[in-house]
Amino acid sequence: MHPRRFARMRPSGKVSNAAKIIVDPKTPPIDCTIVDYSAGGACLQVIYGTTLPMRFDLLHGGTKKRCRIVWKERQRIGVTF
Repeated sequence: MHPRRFARMRPSGKVSNAAKIIVDPKTPPIDCTIVDYSAGGACLQVIYGTTLPMRFDLLHGGTKKRCRIVWKERQRIGVTF
């Protein structure tokens, strides 16, 4: 395993862990939960069986970030920004 470039943090306090995945502006957003995040990426939890493209936008706390999936394990997905 490679060392992380950025320290991961769990959302706490006033920061919500709820987020939305935007695959296409014409389709409804997909709800997800942020397990942890850093300046360079995040671990997301989605509903089992959710199919996502390799790239999508993540909307969290009024910020939209372009993401790329780097790993998947059951309901969790690791993304880089």
